[in-house]
Amino acid sequence: MKPLIAIVMGSDSDLAVMEEAGKVLDSFGIGYEITIASAHRSPDKTREYIHSAEKNGIKIMIAGAGWAAHLAGVIAAETTMPVIGVPIDSSPLLGLDSILSILQMPSGIPVAAMALGKGGAKNAAILAVQILAVSDKSLQKKLKAYKKRLSDEVEEKDKRLKGKRAKR
Repeated sequence: MKPLIAIVMGSDSDLAVMEEAGKVLDSFGIGYEITIASAHRSPDKTREYIHSAEKNGIKIMIAGAGWAAHLAGVIAAETTMPVIGVPIDSSPLLGLDSILSILQMPSGIPVAAMALGKGGAKNAAILAVQILAVSDKSLQKKLKAYKKRLSDEVEEKDKRLKGKRAKR
């Protein structure tokens, strides 16, 4: 499966969060690659990776980083492909610094900001699938089925809740 999405993280300590994006992409049958590249500790490697990803057919970058790391912003500054940022709560500020570094991008350098942590990583992958699905009918069908499963799960939980309450 040719990778269409790159998952980039600033440190291996971010892996437990960013693996959640990979699980979602696996469930949709979308190829991805995953790498560690720090905007601050390895800026040359990061820049090199971004440009090689473009040449290798990557369409979307998902970037996760903790502290006030600017990985998503650095990636967005270096490419025209969509960048989705996942803030990670690894700092003494419990991720607020990471949220703000992803959210407060200057005009002209957009980064889609997701929720903090694993939920944000999952949503980043879903957003990436939605972007790809704009021109892929097969992915559109898979997304509709996914949303239907979410709805069915809510209905099932509601039935269980009502069943428990009726037994009282």
